[in-house]
Order: sequence, then C-alpha cells, then structure tokens
Amino acid sequence: MTLTARSLRSTVPPEGTSGFLLAIVILGVMLALAVLVGWQLSVLTAGAFPKAPPYMILVYVLGLLAVMTPFTARLFPWISNWYYLLPALVFLGAFTILPVVLTVNYAFTNYSAQNSGMPDSGVRAEATLDSARRVVTLQEIPEEGGLASYLKCQATTCAGDTIVLYDEEASVPFKAQIASVAGNAVTLAQPVPASLPVTQVTRVNRYQYIGLQNFQEIFGKATEALWPVFLWTVIFAFSTVVLNALAGLTLGILLYNKRLKGRTIYRTLLILPWAVPSIISIQMWKALFDQQYGIVNKTMGLLGIIAIPWLNDPLWAKIAVILVNLWLGFPYMMTATISALATINDDLYEAASIDGASRWQQITSITLPLLRSSFTPILLSTFAFNFNNFGIIYLLTQGKPPVEGQVSTAGATDILLSWGYNTAFASSGGQNFALASAIALIIFFLTLAISVVNFKAAGVFEEARK
Repeated sequence: MTLTARSLRSTVPPEGTSGFLLAIVILGVMLALAVLVGWQLSVLTAGAFPKAPPYMILVYVLGLLAVMTPFTARLFPWISNWYYLLPALVFLGAFTILPVVLTVNYAFTNYSAQNSGMPDSGVRAEATLDSARRVVTLQEIPEEGGLASYLKCQATTCAGDTIVLYDEEASVPFKAQIASVAGNAVTLAQPVPASLPVTQVTRVNRYQYIGLQNFQEIFGKATEALWPVFLWTVIFAFSTVVLNALAGLTLGILLYNKRLKGRTIYRTLLILPWAVPSIISIQMWKALFDQQYGIVNKTMGLLGIIAIPWLNDPLWAKIAVILVNLWLGFPYMMTATISALATINDDLYEAASIDGASRWQQITSITLPLLRSSFTPILLSTFAFNFNNFGIIYLLTQGKPPVEGQVSTAGATDILLSWGYNTAFASSGGQNFALASAIALIIFFLTLAISVVNFKAAGVFEEARK
C-alpha cells in the first residue's frame, strides 16, 4: 500500500504493516521531541533556579505531550486511533531501550563510583564570591597540585571545565562553567544567580570515553576471570538442562501411567518444589548445606561419613548449585512431559503392544520421538534462562568461594551475569559500572552466538522456512 500525503491526512488509518510502522514512527518522534525539549527546559530551569527539583523534567515532558497530542492529531487525524500505544512506547523506551543504550555507552567509558559525573562531596572547600558574582575564591585547596589538579581540569587554564557551587545548607549543587583559574581564584563564564549565596565549592568526578580499554582489560585477564567463568556458565547451564530434562521425562512418563495407583498424590508432592517460591527454597537449601549445622552433614555424620564443605569448597559448591537447581527445575520438566504425553494418541501404543513391542521399546520408538518437537523449544529456553540464572547464584553462594589465581570479583560459582554484578556493585575499591557494562555486552554476544548454534542444531531455522 502506498502512503500519500492525502492518505496521511485522512481520518481512516492506513492499513497493513506500513500503516502500523508509520504510527510507531510518528508517536516515537513525538515522544522524542517531548523528552529533548523537556530536558533542555529543565536545564534552563536549574540554571535560573538552583533549588528547582530534579523531577521538573517529568513535569515538562508531560506538559509537552499534553500540547503535542492534539496538535499531532490535527496533522494526522487517523493517529488518534493509535494513541493507546503511547503508554507501551513510554515503558518500552524507559525500561528497555534506555538501559540498553546506556549500557552500550558506559562500556566505552570509565564510569564508576569514582568517575560518576556527580559532585565530589568528599573534597568540598570553603569559598567566597565577589560582588560581581563571577569570581569564586577558595580559602584553602584540599589537595596538593594546585587548583587545576584539584578540579581535575582537562587543561591548565580550566577553561570550559565545571565547578560545583553550594549554598550554606549545601543541599542543591549548582554547576557553573569555568572561564579561567589563577591561584585560589576561579573566574566563571557567567555570573552566579543572586538567589545562590555561595559558601562551598567542589569538583565534578567526570567520566570520559576511553574506547576499548575496558574490553582490553577483560581479555587481558581472560585466564583469571573470563574463560573460567564462561566455562562454568556453560557447564552449569548445560548440566542443568540435561539433569532436569532426564528427571522430568522419567517422572513424567512414570506418573502418566494410568495404571499407577495414587498418581495424583505423587504429582502433587513432586510439584511442591515448583509451587514454593524459589527464594524460600534456595534459602532453605543454603541452611541444609551448612557445613557445621546443616541437616545434610548432620545426617551423614550419623552414618559415619565426614562432613562435606558444600558451600566452602569450589567443586562441592558447584555441585550444590547444580543439585539445588535440579530441585527447582525438575517439576517444570515433569509437568511439560505430562502435558505433551496427553497429545499422543493411545492407538499408537495399542498397535505397538499388538505387534509385541515392550514398554521400553514403546518409549524409545514412540514417546521420545514424538516429544522431541515439544521439548526442543523448552530445552533451548531453559538453557538460555540458566545461562543468565543470576538468582540461584546470588542467593545460594554469592559466587563464592574464592578461587586462587582468579580476580577477586570472580568466585568459583560465579556465572557471567553474577560476575558482572560483583564488578558493578561489590568490587573492592569502588563500583566499576563501565567494566560491568563491557561484561554485559560480552554476555550478550556470547548468549546470541550460543542461541544461534542451538537453534541451528535443533533445526529451528529449517522449521521456520517451511
């Protein structure tokens, strides 16, 4: 369908895929303009009124949308039929597109707790402002190296850099552009608003683009973190899929037997691990696996078996993670098996029995081949889920125990995602968000590559072409 200027102004919505995409583009442009203009207005407001609340950008954006919505409807009368998509686009942009864009951006910077682009409250200095409200004089520079070093200026004159000003309450920071520095005096590019009585100043811990340095650091220490963590992530995801599938298939086939007495009771009991919230189950297993006080080791002690360091030894900690994940995952596989078995015609089994096929032959020749099409997407999705199964690692072991020869943020049970989390929020010496973003990008490409290989091996692409 060809979209002409006349059809765009029609009250009848354009049909087909082109009409839908056009509506998305128009609504997206409207939202983008509202956000950009609202952001600029909030910056101007903060410059004129330093104590203006940060949420003013939301007020401006909502106000602009209220004005732009009827204006857009006059230009394109049919677009009003698509306004129901606005909330979805807002949430998609705020919680999906924006985090992805920021992650990619931060991966090529030195963004961290020390380089956050925020005022450094730890090195505030007392200061006074001259009558012209353009020259700020520091009473004392908190660090050696002069004013340019203290302000972390990119040039010795500090021209174009930023200084942060505070009033007596030091509640709302006001960022001002520097024209030059001399001794303890800072000359500003513009006078400070009269509503701000300056009593303190500080610097901005700015972050900057550093290219591929984060990726070079990761791959430079690959043998100490990346490859061991990646190998364990693959082993963890693959072993979980295999064990859960075997357990689920076995129990599902056994419980589907209509001649089994009490099978409803067995199903109910075996589905309880799935019904109980995983957080509760994992914490329960963490207590059971305690080396000194856990019931598992207490019971083994009664049998004369020495206590096993379930969560303190690298190998046993990995085994514990796999066992707990088996406990959490097999009910899902069992339920999927029972549901899939219900779609198989009983006449096939009757014909096989007449031909003299044993129960095992029926399973291998009828049940398993017919379950393949149902289980292939389940197994692939389970592998992808466990490849990034942060919850069980964090709740059960926090990635511990540490391993000699590996970096401090990569423990024995850390998968790639938990390693990125430790790097971003639990690393010693500060939170390195930039390095964690680079790890997240690596995880994305590794997950994408593994998924493509899995889909190709399972013949998903061939099925889609049919």
